[in-house]
Amino acid sequence: MSTGFLAVDSGGSGLRVVVGAVGDSGGGHGPLGRRVSREPVRTGARGIDPEHLLGQLLPMARALTAESGVTRIDTVVVGAAGLATLGDALRAELPGALARELGVRTVALAADAVTAYVGALGPRAGAVVAAGTGLIAVGTDLTRWRRADGWGHLLGDCGGGAWIGRAGLEAALRAHDGREGGSAPLLARAEERFGPAAGLPGQVYPRTDRPAVLASFAPEVAACAATDPVAAEILGAAARHLADSAAAVCPAAGEPLVAVTGGLTRMGDPLLVPLGDELAKRLPQARWTAAEGDPLDGSVRVATDLASDSFTLPSGDRMLWVTTVPDG
Repeated sequence: MSTGFLAVDSGGSGLRVVVGAVGDSGGGHGPLGRRVSREPVRTGARGIDPEHLLGQLLPMARALTAESGVTRIDTVVVGAAGLATLGDALRAELPGALARELGVRTVALAADAVTAYVGALGPRAGAVVAAGTGLIAVGTDLTRWRRADGWGHLLGDCGGGAWIGRAGLEAALRAHDGREGGSAPLLARAEERFGPAAGLPGQVYPRTDRPAVLASFAPEVAACAATDPVAAEILGAAARHLADSAAAVCPAAGEPLVAVTGGLTRMGDPLLVPLGDELAKRLPQARWTAAEGDPLDGSVRVATDLASDSFTLPSGDRMLWVTTVPDG
């Protein structure tokens, strides 16, 4: 075996890397091995740090090629959180460094929302809502990309895990105060998790991982939804937000596909039932489908398509950028 590809998913929990190969006819081997690093790539004044990414990626790439029998990496695809706004240094430095170190000729840098899209739907027109601690929606008609939300827990991410958790904790504090709109079940769960309600601000505001702390309460909201109308309304509002974001990016023509990915889907019926209702109202022309895979699967799909000359997705912008490194 000779040349192959490297597919990377870089996010808040670290790096996941796959090495693979494509047969001469475009079919064939696919993924051959994988490695995981639990250290997230640093972000600094220059955005995502290329040196820190390379410091983790190159040793994993060399180990994987040695194990798999791939003698040279021709194509690398990196799906990275924050790439659209923090990826200038990566775009400037990564292709040249990968060419020098690994002999790479084609490099694709994608926002993690794009690799989530491709992992979920492949190269088909539609919309994907990536809903975890935060929330972002991405859509394409196969000529350009569109995105909605993804603005973080203070300015957006509406309907995401942090949004649901914050709304649940607000309802708990309303019950503590005796204000309208409060939820006694959510207050009980909040005090069980965080301690006395009066101390809740001190449990949340100083934390550097505040979005994750807020999102940790979202499953409690889902657990109360069957018997607590306040919790049910929070999830109904979250479903409306998810549908709003999907509608903002979904192609209007044809019969586009819509998928929802991310940890929020594990809430099950308390969220997914109202979400199905909202999507049917907002996007009657679309077909809701289960996601086929995750963001790493999306990176692998982009890499295999590039390596086999069957790539059809729109590129050239900050969401998905493909470049060929000249010889020498």
